[in-house]
Amino acid sequence: MYQLLPGLLFAALWASASVATKFGVQSVHPLILANVRFFIAGSGMLLFAYGIQRSKNPWPTAIEWRQLTIFALLNTTIYLGAFVLALKEVSAGIGSLSTATNPLFIAMLSALWLRRRPSWNEIGGLLLGLFGVGIATYPLLQNSYATLSGLLILLVGMISVSAATVYYASIEWRLPSLVINGWQVFLGGLLLTPFTLLTADFSASHYDIRFWASVIWLIVPVSIAALQLWFYLVRQDAIRASLWLFLCPIFGFAYSYLLMGEPITIYTVVGTALVIGGLWLGRKASAK
Repeated sequence: MYQLLPGLLFAALWASASVATKFGVQSVHPLILANVRFFIAGSGMLLFAYGIQRSKNPWPTAIEWRQLTIFALLNTTIYLGAFVLALKEVSAGIGSLSTATNPLFIAMLSALWLRRRPSWNEIGGLLLGLFGVGIATYPLLQNSYATLSGLLILLVGMISVSAATVYYASIEWRLPSLVINGWQVFLGGLLLTPFTLLTADFSASHYDIRFWASVIWLIVPVSIAALQLWFYLVRQDAIRASLWLFLCPIFGFAYSYLLMGEPITIYTVVGTALVIGGLWLGRKASAK
C-alpha cells in the first residue's frame, strides 16, 4: 500500500499534462503557454528557495551557471517547447504515449554516453516502443488527429529530454534539487523567449479561464505534486517506481477520450501494449 496509492496518483497526474496542454493551446500560441508556465513556476521555486529557505541555498558558481544553462536548454527550452508545439498538431493521447518512451531513449543514450554496447533488451525495447507509437498513431494521421510534422517535433523533444537526463546524471551537483529545478525552469523560459517573440501570434491569443486553468494545472498538480510523488516512489524503490510509467499512456488515452473526444481504436490498444512491452524490456535490462 505504501506505493499503490502514491503510484496511482502519480500516473494519473503525470498523464494529465498532455490534456492540460491541449486545452491551453486552444487559447494561446503554444510557446506563449510554455513561457508563462516556465516563468511562474521558476520564479515561485526560486522565491521559496532564496526567500523562505535563504540560509540553506547557495547561489550558482560560474561553472554551475553553464551547467544549469545546458540542462535548461535540453530539459525545458527544447523538450517542453517541442512538446507544446507538437500538441497543437497531435492528440493528447499520443502526447502521453510518447512521454512513456522516455526511459527507452534514456537507456540508449546512457549506453552511448558510457561508451558501452547497448544490450539487446535495450535495443529491442526502444524499437518495440517506437513501433507501438507508430501503430497507435496510424489511424490518427488519417483522421487529422495527428500530423507527421507534429510527430517529428515530439521525437525531437523525446531525444532532448533523454539527453538532459543523461547529462544531469553525469554531474555531481552541489546545489539542492529545488534550486536546480527553479533555475533550469526559469533559464529555460529565458532561452525560449526570443523564439516566442518571433513566432507567436499575440493578437490571436485569449488569456481566458481555459488558459489560466491550464497553466495552474500544469504548475501545481503536474510540476509540483506529481514530481514530489515521483521522488517519494524513487526513494522507496527506484525499479518499482519506474513501473508506474506503464500506466501513464492508459490514463492519457482515457483523458483524451473522455475530455477531448479523441478516438480509442484497436490500433490504440495494440500500440499502447507494444509500448508497455518495450518499457518492460528496457526495465529488465536496467534491473540487470
